[in-house]
Amino acid sequence: MVQYKIGDVARILGISRDLLRYYEKKGVVRPKKDKSNDYRYYEAWDINFLLDCVWYKNFGFSIEQTARMVTNCPYDELLEDLNAKKDEIEATLKHQQMLMRRIDEHTESVGRIVDYLGKCEIKECPEIVCYLNRYNFIYDNRPELQALSQRWLNYMPFTKRYFEINKDDLLGDSDNYAWGFSLDMEYVRELGVPADPPVVHLPACRSIHSAFKSSGKNGFTPRHIDYIVEYAEKNKLQICGNARGNLVCSVLENGVPTGYFEVWLPVKD
Repeated sequence: MVQYKIGDVARILGISRDLLRYYEKKGVVRPKKDKSNDYRYYEAWDINFLLDCVWYKNFGFSIEQTARMVTNCPYDELLEDLNAKKDEIEATLKHQQMLMRRIDEHTESVGRIVDYLGKCEIKECPEIVCYLNRYNFIYDNRPELQALSQRWLNYMPFTKRYFEINKDDLLGDSDNYAWGFSLDMEYVRELGVPADPPVVHLPACRSIHSAFKSSGKNGFTPRHIDYIVEYAEKNKLQICGNARGNLVCSVLENGVPTGYFEVWLPVKD
């Protein structure tokens, strides 16, 4: 009977000696030991069980799970484990598909934002849910809002960095604004995000759509969209809601941090 040392088995299977010792501890294999030098000797029979472990491990089962599945798993339990892993993989695939869609959307947004800079067009803004947690430079530290923010951090990268400028602060010298997060409705539905206060649902509406950029530390100000307000006045459009938008990307331009922002200003004739 051909026997293999632990180093031979490690090379055959491409796994570490420590993992082989772990599987031995869990009873997956019982190599013979030379009492004179404590060397382990494995047979092809042992390698069969180790191959089963490698097989299941490559489905994504943990080392602990594979050891149990190979050594101590009745038929019904094995079937349950396989179905549970199938559900897990399907959920992962769905999430990865959502990530692919989201990165496609974000890449498109970054690629087109420069085309909108300083230009105004009438366009329907997207339907979203959002909440605000920062006013100018001050974060709202109420426990319920902090808990909400923690939950929403788990929704990244499907969320957007969202801002609002109150309609009353669009004219004059006011520098007031607010920041938070938003989610487009497709992700609200897919992620099962509740829209309970302080989360707010904002329907799609007719808006002036544009983009601007802001450079330097604390350079963001409502004055960046004065030209949009002027466009509304020039075209006899009545502003009927807060300006809303999102940070599309932050880059370095001429050594200065610069943010690109997309913005919608609700209007009616």
